[in-house]
Amino acid sequence: MRAMILAAGLGTRLRPLTDDRPKALVEVNGKTLLEITLRRLATFGIHDVIVNVHHFADLVIEFLQRNQSFGMRVEVSREDLLLDTGGGLKKAAWFFLENGDKEKPFLLHNVDVISTIDFSQMLQSHEESGALATIAVKDRPSSRYLLFDEKNQLCGRRTAGIANDERIRPSEETHAYAFCGIHVVSPRLLPMLDEKEAFSIIASYLRLAGQGQVISAFRADGYYWRDLGTPARVKAVAEDLATQAGSL
Repeated sequence: MRAMILAAGLGTRLRPLTDDRPKALVEVNGKTLLEITLRRLATFGIHDVIVNVHHFADLVIEFLQRNQSFGMRVEVSREDLLLDTGGGLKKAAWFFLENGDKEKPFLLHNVDVISTIDFSQMLQSHEESGALATIAVKDRPSSRYLLFDEKNQLCGRRTAGIANDERIRPSEETHAYAFCGIHVVSPRLLPMLDEKEAFSIIASYLRLAGQGQVISAFRADGYYWRDLGTPARVKAVAEDLATQAGSL
């Protein structure tokens, strides 16, 4: 299994921590978010990874070189123009197709989340459902929700401040879950990304689900998960790691 770490964002919510570094190199208890993510991928046998970079890109490249990519194969996809999650994946598509292997699913992982989500379980769920993509979700407070039907298939979106839900196909019942920034994706998705330049992968998922493609939810409620999008959250996770190191 291969993986892509999405790390190109500006990290504006993390300021002042990102005034002189990219969010991938923000540290939690002496370890960068990039190192934490890479080492976690390695525990699941994932050793081929591509990382997209933009903000302070050279610092990320130098960090990987200095640490010999932690014994992994780590490619870098440099974005002169920020391409968002969908555009970033589209630019890096070659990495998942380079050996003519169009069958093996791969993992997408935001660099600024930490969790105990079991990637093996996600992969199994993905393969059993035959989904185009399987996205980790939790029942937690959020300003943005994805809507799933009784079969846990994507059917819409709900955004705070917008009166009506966005429905891309009908369903008898819907469940609203918050996205965790982790997905398992079939390479079949890659040629379906018709959008140009910068675009969100969630927008692509909604479009494709509306066309009948299966985008499934992986319920991650039983796992530890944190978004490190602000300095306060980085501090909170540092405390979690210090007190629960054996379980994270």
